[in-house]
Amino acid sequence: MGIIHEIEKDPDGHEGFHFESGEGFEKHMPKGKHSSTHSQMFRYAYVQLEKEKAQQQQNNNLTFSGVIKMATDPENKRRPPIEVSFKDLNLTLKAKNKHLLRCVTGNIKPGRITAVMGPSGAGKTTFLSALAGKAIGCKTTGSILINGKNESILSYKRIMGFVPQDDIVHGNLTVEENLWFSANCRLSVELSKADKVLIVERVIEFLGLQTVRNSLVGTVEKRGISGGQRKRVNVGLEMVIEPSILLLDEPTSGLDSSSSQLLLRALRREALEGVTICMVVHQPSYTLFKMFDDLVLLAKGGFTVYHGPAKRVEEYFAGLGINVPERVNPPDHFIDILEGIVTPNADVSYEELPVRWLLHNGYPVPADLQQNSARHATSSAGTQTHGTRNSVLVERQPSLAGELWQGMRSNVEEHHDKLRMHFKTKDLSHRSTPGILKQYRYFLGRIGKQRLRDSKIQVIDYLILLLAGACLGSISDVSDQSFGVSGYAFTIIAVSLLGKIAALRTFSLDKLEYWRESSSGMSSLAYFLAKDTVDHFNTAIKPLMYLSMFYSFTNPRSSFTNHYVVLLCLLYCVTGIAYALAILFQPGAAQLWSAILPVVLTLFITRTQTSSALKNLSNICYPKWALEALVIANAERYDGVWLMTRCGALNKSGFDLHDWGLCLLLLMVTGVIFRVFSYVCMLIFRRK
Repeated sequence: MGIIHEIEKDPDGHEGFHFESGEGFEKHMPKGKHSSTHSQMFRYAYVQLEKEKAQQQQNNNLTFSGVIKMATDPENKRRPPIEVSFKDLNLTLKAKNKHLLRCVTGNIKPGRITAVMGPSGAGKTTFLSALAGKAIGCKTTGSILINGKNESILSYKRIMGFVPQDDIVHGNLTVEENLWFSANCRLSVELSKADKVLIVERVIEFLGLQTVRNSLVGTVEKRGISGGQRKRVNVGLEMVIEPSILLLDEPTSGLDSSSSQLLLRALRREALEGVTICMVVHQPSYTLFKMFDDLVLLAKGGFTVYHGPAKRVEEYFAGLGINVPERVNPPDHFIDILEGIVTPNADVSYEELPVRWLLHNGYPVPADLQQNSARHATSSAGTQTHGTRNSVLVERQPSLAGELWQGMRSNVEEHHDKLRMHFKTKDLSHRSTPGILKQYRYFLGRIGKQRLRDSKIQVIDYLILLLAGACLGSISDVSDQSFGVSGYAFTIIAVSLLGKIAALRTFSLDKLEYWRESSSGMSSLAYFLAKDTVDHFNTAIKPLMYLSMFYSFTNPRSSFTNHYVVLLCLLYCVTGIAYALAILFQPGAAQLWSAILPVVLTLFITRTQTSSALKNLSNICYPKWALEALVIANAERYDGVWLMTRCGALNKSGFDLHDWGLCLLLLMVTGVIFRVFSYVCMLIFRRK
C-alpha cells in the first residue's frame, strides 16, 4: 500500500521505468538493478494502472469517431475476438426426452455485454451451458458457429472463462492466492512475471478487493470475506486469464446495487478490450439494465421472446401493445408477464410471445406452437396442429423396464460425451499455457499451503494413532507360540482404518473446485500427482506415530525398522484404495466402506479356510500380505531349535519365510494399481 500511495503522489518520479511505453519495463531499467524484484514489479503494475485510469477519463469524453479509432487501434487488440452464432438451437434431455431449449437463434458479439433473462425454468443456465459446451447428457440440434466456422467452443477453452452460479473458490486460500493460482496455470507462458503482476493487480483494483486481498476467503465452518466479495473473487478467477469470451451464470445474485454496478463496470472494461461477454441476470435494477448492450429474453420452455439491443426491447413490446407502466422496472415487468403474474393490456397473451418473435423475424414455427398462432396462420395449419397435439397426448407412458433401460443408456452416453470432450477436442486458442510439470509445481505449492493451514486436523490424526498404538500395544499378545498374529491383526485393522479415513479428505473435500479447474483446461494429472505427493508425508510419518507407542508396549522380537517398512507399504496401499472410494462414492458412503473393508477382510484372512476357493480369495486380500510380512519379520528373529519348532505353525498358516519381500512388493503394486484406477475414475465420473 505504501508503494501505491507513493506512485499516486508522483507517478512519473520513479527511477527505472519508461512511462511512455508499457513494453519498456525491462529494457529501461537502470544499470545495477535487476528487473525481477518484487517491489519493482509492483511499481510497474501500479504505474500502468494509473495510466489506465487517466486513459479511462479521456475515453469518457470521446466522440463516436474517437471510439471507432480506439476500437480499431491494433495496439489495443491483445485478445483474439470470438463471435458466437447459433441458429435453430434445440436442447433435449436424453434421459426424459424433455425440451430445454427450442428454436433459439441469434449471436453474441465481441465487445458487447449480452444479458440473458427470463423466468425460472426458462433455460437460462442451460443456454449458457450450451454456449460453453457443457451441456452433457443433452441431445443438441441446430448449429453453433465460432467466428462463422463450425467448430467446438471447447477448442477455445484456454481463452474462455466460465463463471458458475455457485461461488466455487478455495476457502483456505487468500483472495490474492486464489487469483494468482488461476493466473499462473492459465495465462500464457510467454508473459513475463511483471505482466502477470499487472493483470492480477488490475483485477483486484477493478473488482474492489484491495482491502481483503490478504484475507482468507473462508468456508462454511470458518468465516472469511463477505458473500459479495466472495462472488467477485469467483468472477476474478476468470478475469485474470484475460479471456476472449466470458460467460457468467448469475454473477450479480446476492449482491447489493453498488456491488453489482462495480462488477458491471469491471466487465465493461473487459468489453472495451474486445471480450465477448454473456451473463445470466435475474431481474436487475434499471440502472444495471441500462449497462447491458444486448438482451436475450427467454420464456418457459426455452423459447426466445426477444433478442437484440437492450435499449430497443421496450420499443419491440410496445409494437405488440405491451407498454411498461410508469415507475415500473422494465425487466421486472417483462418477466412478470412471462411468469403469468401480470396480464398485459394488449390483444396478446404471454403464451403467444414466442410465436410472435418467430413470425417477426421470419423463422419457421414448430408444429406444436402453431396452435398458439392460429390467428396469424391459416385454419388448415391449426387443424393439423390440433391433430398432432392429440397424438402427443395419447402417447403411451414407458414401462419400468423401459425407464431403467433408458436411464442406463443415458448414463453410458453421458460418460461417452465426457470422454469425447476431454480427449477429442483440438486446441485452436493459440495460447501456450504451462505444461504438466509447471502446473504440478503450482498445485504442490497450493496444496502444501492448504495442509499447513489445516494442520489441526493432521495433529488430531497423529494423536489418534498414538492412542491406538498405546491401547492395542497393551492388549496385544506377542508370545512365542503365535508370533503375535492377533496383535498384528489388530494393528492392520487400526492402521488401515485410520489411514483410509484420513486419505478420504484428499479428494472428497474439493471435488467442485477440481471440476471447475479441469473443465477450464488445467491438468488433471498434475492435480492428482500433487495431491498424492503431499500425502506421502503422512504415509511416512503415521507409521512412526503408531509404532512409537505399539513397539514400546509389546517389545516384539523383530526390529523397529522391519515394522516401519511393512506399515509404510500398508499405508501406501490403503491410501490408494481410499482415493478410489473418495472419487466413486459420496463422503458418507466412502467413510462407511473405509470402515468396513479392513475389518471384514482382516477377519476373513485370519479365519481357517477349508475351501480352496476361499483360500485363493484370501490370498489376494491386502491384509493377508501385511500380516504375513509382520509375522515373518518376527519369526526371522528366532534361530536354531526355536525356529525349527515353529516352522510347522508358519506352514499351517500358509506363510513362507522367503516371501517377506514379495508381500511388500504386492502391497506397493496394489497401491499403484488403485492410484491409476482412481485417476481414470476422476476423469470419467463427474457431476451431472
